Amino acid sequence: MDNQDILQRIQALVQEEHDLREQPQVGEADSEHQDNATRLKRVEEDLDQCWDLLRQRRAKADAGENPADAHARPISQVEGYRQ
Repeated sequence: MDNQDILQRIQALVQEEHDLREQPQVGEADSEHQDNATRLKRVEEDLDQCWDLLRQRRAKADAGENPADAHARPISQVEGYRQ
């Protein structure tokens, strides 16, 4: 996966995130709402993971290293970063 592939994945996830956020918010007990909330959380995590991978690849390239040596970190690690 190269930077362009990652950017395309990010764009697809951003579009899905927008679509999920635009859906009407029905009662929290509604199973479709719960499914959407679960999917939205997963999309947000996937986005964070993709951005982290892209940053790693760019940093390796800037340091003269092989960007292909960068690997997606576990979501638990990426979600634990401080902003």
